[in-house]
Amino acid sequence: MKPSPEWKVRFRREMEVAQQARTQGNEGKARVCARRAAGIVAAEYMKRRGITLPNMTAYDRIRFLRSWPDLPEGATEVIDHMTMRVNEQYELPVQVDLVAEAQWLAKALLGES
Repeated sequence: MKPSPEWKVRFRREMEVAQQARTQGNEGKARVCARRAAGIVAAEYMKRRGITLPNMTAYDRIRFLRSWPDLPEGATEVIDHMTMRVNEQYELPVQVDLVAEAQWLAKALLGES
């Protein structure tokens, strides 16, 4: 059996940590992991298009992806959620599940579930 590509291993690891954090009631950590997972997806998406994004944070990769033309429908909204700042109560200003959205992004951009 062929091993999973590195990006997929890293993505799954982030998603697992996100789920564990959520189970432990640490939604802030779950959001951070979801954003890192989305950054991994963004890097792989660009790599498949011949663009490398070295030395960029996950947040920067997600913001860079936002400017990419011809993203699938719904991707820009998910990307916007990934870059939202939390309020003074450490909550997002809208009700979204960044963990689920990171999973959706991987499927929409890379065909991975």
